[in-house]
Amino acid sequence: MKKHWLIGALAGVLALAGLAFVRVQDAQEAAAAESPDSYPSGQPIAFPHNTHAGTEPGQLGMDCQYCHFSAERSVDAGIPSVATCVGCHQVIPGANKPEEVAKLMKYWNDKQPIPWVRIYKISDHAHYPHMRHIAAGLKCQQCHGEVQTMDVINKRDPAWGGANMGWCISCHRTEGASDNCAVCHY
Repeated sequence: MKKHWLIGALAGVLALAGLAFVRVQDAQEAAAAESPDSYPSGQPIAFPHNTHAGTEPGQLGMDCQYCHFSAERSVDAGIPSVATCVGCHQVIPGANKPEEVAKLMKYWNDKQPIPWVRIYKISDHAHYPHMRHIAAGLKCQQCHGEVQTMDVINKRDPAWGGANMGWCISCHRTEGASDNCAVCHY
């Protein structure tokens, strides 16, 4: 009886080890697919933030939350669906970058999401609820830099210190927000 239990336990351990190996390989493949080196601009579509969010003549002055629609009500800021982009670009061909609009339309026609390369991410053991920061009156630029002046974003702005807990704590103390560990680590 003990022998069968031991064989079953060994089989279970081997199955878990195999599953862990497969998950690590999947994660490595996903990371490679999301590499900025996979695309000439660093993103699957060279999306010009300055054209859309900039306030100079010829720029659209769109609010960040038009595209990052869930920032004021969710932990995540969200990224626009292909339908959101196509809503405008069905009638606006994209005078500066028509080839990028063509890529957008291909994702639309193929019914595929745009595989954006993630640029901003904090550690998995911490949480950054966008909605709380928006409700407190913080502007996107305080963490992400002057996005409205940037073309294609393919690396973090130097203004962002989210990989450094001290930066976040300093901001919390300056703004009078709680610096209790449980605020971000829950």
